[in-house]
Amino acid sequence: MKRKALLKHLEKHGCRLYREGAKHTLYWNPANNKVTTIPRHSELFDFLAVKICKDLDVPPPK
Repeated sequence: MKRKALLKHLEKHGCRLYREGAKHTLYWNPANNKVTTIPRHSELFDFLAVKICKDLDVPPPK
C-alpha cells in the first residue's frame, strides 16, 4: 500500500499528525488518545498498514 493512501485513510477517520521524527511520522487518534509510528517509505506492506490501523482503532483500509 502506498504511504500517502494510508495517511489519507487515517485522516479520513479522524487521526491527526502528531509530530515528525527522524525516520518515522507519528500519528495520533484524539478520540482514544492513541499514538503510533509510520515509517517513511513510499510503499508499506499490507500487514503493516493493518497493524497501524489496529493501533489507532481505525478500520483497516480496503
